[in-house]
Amino acid sequence: MTALPPPPARKLGLVIDLDTCVGCHACVTACKGWNDQGQGAPLSDSNAYGSEPSGTFLNRVHSYEVTPEAGPAQIVNFPRSCLHCDNAPCVTVCPTGASYKRAEDGIVLVNEDACIGCGLCAWACPYGARELDAQAGVMKKCTLCVDRIYNERLPEEDRVPACVRTCPTGARAFGDLADPESAVSRLVAEREGFALMPEIGTAPVNRYLPPRPKGAAAAGPLTPLVDIKATGLAGWLDRLLEKF
Repeated sequence: MTALPPPPARKLGLVIDLDTCVGCHACVTACKGWNDQGQGAPLSDSNAYGSEPSGTFLNRVHSYEVTPEAGPAQIVNFPRSCLHCDNAPCVTVCPTGASYKRAEDGIVLVNEDACIGCGLCAWACPYGARELDAQAGVMKKCTLCVDRIYNERLPEEDRVPACVRTCPTGARAFGDLADPESAVSRLVAEREGFALMPEIGTAPVNRYLPPRPKGAAAAGPLTPLVDIKATGLAGWLDRLLEKF
């Protein structure tokens, strides 16, 4: 099993604004495009243009369509990827040490040469952030574009994750969440950003900013979803977002 490093001095991560995300999937395609030409093997696709396409994606966007009691129907878009947890269960459960957390910046990565594709990390992750690349036979996940953010051959404005650089509405921000004076930390403080499922003790680094009130329709826009009784992460999100 892999041991976690001491708490890093830097905690690089994402802040995602649920108020301005429009669900365009630009982040998804940018992530796919960058990682397809990165240092590792391309993210696999199967029957991409057929009746039952499937593929490996490190970033996904889920959309909730709801009709509040007052006001028009609304869409709440929720991007999801690895949260680079401080207490990452995907790391400690890995039998080969392939999953590991970097001591210098807190990024959680996979050493594909050591990964045997057993899927234990996907089983341990409560956020569904691990993907099995069926063609490569290894587990893959968001790397925060570690090959971009430290690449001095790129212009400085491009040294951020591909999803952040591409987002047309500025709904994604990147920075050091261990530094209370960083732009992302100030943004979280100002907008009361939250972590996903903090009660389970994984201590995710990424933060989400809640939707801003939007008139009469803002009081509990996801209330109709409560009756569905979703479980796991989806259920947690339902209970959380209905408060906004």
